[in-house]
Order: sequence, then structure tokens, then C-alpha cells
Amino acid sequence: MRIGELAATVGVTTRTVRHYHHLGLLPEPERLSNGYRDYTLRHAVVLARIRRLTELGLGLTEVRDVLADDAGKDLAEVLTELDEDLARQEAGIRERRQRLRALLDAGELSAEGPVSPELAALFAETAPRLAGSPMAARDREVFALMDTVADPAARERLMSLAGAIAGSPRAMARADEAYALLDALADADPGDPRVAGAARVLADCIPREAVPEGGGVDHEDSFLRALYADLAPAQAAAIRQALDLVTGERP
Repeated sequence: MRIGELAATVGVTTRTVRHYHHLGLLPEPERLSNGYRDYTLRHAVVLARIRRLTELGLGLTEVRDVLADDAGKDLAEVLTELDEDLARQEAGIRERRQRLRALLDAGELSAEGPVSPELAALFAETAPRLAGSPMAARDREVFALMDTVADPAARERLMSLAGAIAGSPRAMARADEAYALLDALADADPGDPRVAGAARVLADCIPREAVPEGGGVDHEDSFLRALYADLAPAQAAAIRQALDLVTGERP
């Protein structure tokens, strides 16, 4: 058989046959006097076996193990490992589908989503009164970021503090006021006298439990620098001052 006939017989492409030659999976036949390779039934049998093994999900390295005369693993061992791997993938897919179903069943997805169910619930609770504030929208983005990158303990602490604020009418009214003051600084100069007032109101909104102990705030921290760079200069100045006020009040 010529290479095209072999490929057609087994149901693969000639490119696949050449690739298997290159990898050493399929022995190359002797060439005839006219230069063409002459494939035998044995080549078709091996090629068909390679096709069956790859269709089961085996990688070509695993196929090599199965085909090798001195295979380090026999076929039963390789297929057992494949079955275990597929079971793990299946469990992972079930878990992902459950998470997707929970997000879809929760109703409207936030613009920052997908986020955890806890944060989605917090967004849904606070969205009606904060919908018109650009600063509140930016805060939601930061919360979504922390929801993704924070370790479980820090994320749980953050959600607990945010939930406490959302559940307090006084705290939410103060947050409304802080967002309004910060929004008003979008085009202001950092030296604007309104910066200090916004900082005081914002400091009153920040739970003291959210501020790490042991001194002031490192404003050169990479996260804070990125946050400040994303804000208008007067807004960044107000947040700096607010953090300094809060850390200065810690015992």
C-alpha cells in the first residue's frame, strides 16, 4: 500500500501518518526501487491501534508506552490511569456546572461578574442606592478583584465587614456621603479644601478591623500605588488622608 491508501484504510490523514513516523510510533517501511514506501498489513494494524488509543484519550507519550516492546506500563495500567484522570475531569466539570447554575439561578449578573455568591448578594443589596456613583462602581471592581485574589480567610473577613456596613442604615448613609464627596473631586486639584472633608467622611466609613495593626499605611505598596494611579489626583489624595486618619486612630 502507498501512504495515501494506508491513511484512507485506517481513517487518518497522510500528515498524521508522517507525524507518527517522525515520533517513532509507526515504523517506516522500506522504499521500493521507485522510491515509494510500501506499507503492509502490519503497518495498518499498528496505525489502527494508535488511532483507537488516541480516541480513548491517551497522549502520544502514553501510546508509545503501550506500543513499546519493553513498555514501562502495560495497557491495563495506562487505561486505569486514564480512567482516573477522566473521573477527575468529570468531577471538575460537575463542580463548574454547579457554580454556573448557582450564578444563573441568582438572577441578574453584575457587570463585574462572575463573582462569588456572597459578593453577588452584596452587590445586589447595595446596587439600587449606589448605581449612580462612578466611585461606587470603581469600588465594586476592587471588591471583585479582592474576591478573586485574596486568600480565603482574608476574603471571608472582607465580606463580613462589607456585609456589616451594608446592614447598617447609618453606615450606608455615611458611605453614600463619602461616594458623593469623592465623585465631586473627579476634576479637582489635590489641594482643594474639599479633599480633607472627603477624607474625614471616608475614614469614618472604614471599619477599624479592616486596618492592619502595627503602624501607618505604606502608600508605596504595589496595590495602593495601582489604586491611586487609577483615580483622579484629588480622589487619590482623599483616600491617602483617610487611611492615614484611620491608622493614626488605632491604639
